[in-house]
Amino acid sequence: MPLAAFEGEVVVVDKPEQVADAIAYLRTQKIVGVDTEARPSFQRGIHYPTALVQIAGHERCYLFRLTHVGLPQELADFFADPEICKVGLAFKDDINGLRRRRNFTPANCVDIQKLVVQYGILDLGLQKLFAICFEKKISKTQQLTNWENSHLTPEQARYASTDAWATLLIYEDLLKHEVLSPQEVTDLIREEKERMIEHQQQIQDQRMREQGIEPPPHLTPEERAAHQAEKKREARKRKRQRQQAAKKNKPS
Repeated sequence: MPLAAFEGEVVVVDKPEQVADAIAYLRTQKIVGVDTEARPSFQRGIHYPTALVQIAGHERCYLFRLTHVGLPQELADFFADPEICKVGLAFKDDINGLRRRRNFTPANCVDIQKLVVQYGILDLGLQKLFAICFEKKISKTQQLTNWENSHLTPEQARYASTDAWATLLIYEDLLKHEVLSPQEVTDLIREEKERMIEHQQQIQDQRMREQGIEPPPHLTPEERAAHQAEKKREARKRKRQRQQAAKKNKPS
């Protein structure tokens, strides 16, 4: 697939005096795409604060370097403004990271991961979503670079702006299509789950054959459903038995 990238103007905000003009422009937009970046951690249990928040329209993207300007009140107020739609991916995590720098009550923030299943899409990664919607790919080569460096490289700036811009485009593309019915969504999820189970079984069968072992026969989807239903009935029965035993042993 051809490579896509944000080709508009990228403005780095790393001085407090730049914040007002940036927010003034963003308030002229009805919908913006948002993403954040933090210094990558390669040790379990260690997490770094949000270093960058990028907010994109179609023609311009602002990169707020929070390591330089903090989270200004004007920016917090922007995320709390119900009149402007902010679109992100796994947006709750991004918002929580921003709120650790300055608390605010987010408003009109849309997480496209919570929307895509209604349109028959089960992939949740930004690259896959963009490819599904536009048959183009976006680069993730700068994802694990250090976002706390004194200066952003041109490659980092383009990567960051592309991610925010991509969420905006995906959201607008979704709105052009009809959503599935609840039953269609349920059927889709069930079919995907069955496909994954079948794929895992094929992998296990191949490993057994490589060891000279003939795999046992597998249950059909209907047999698996009946087996799961029986397990749930047995679990409810055991729970009732425990509750009855507890009542009998309870001191009067």
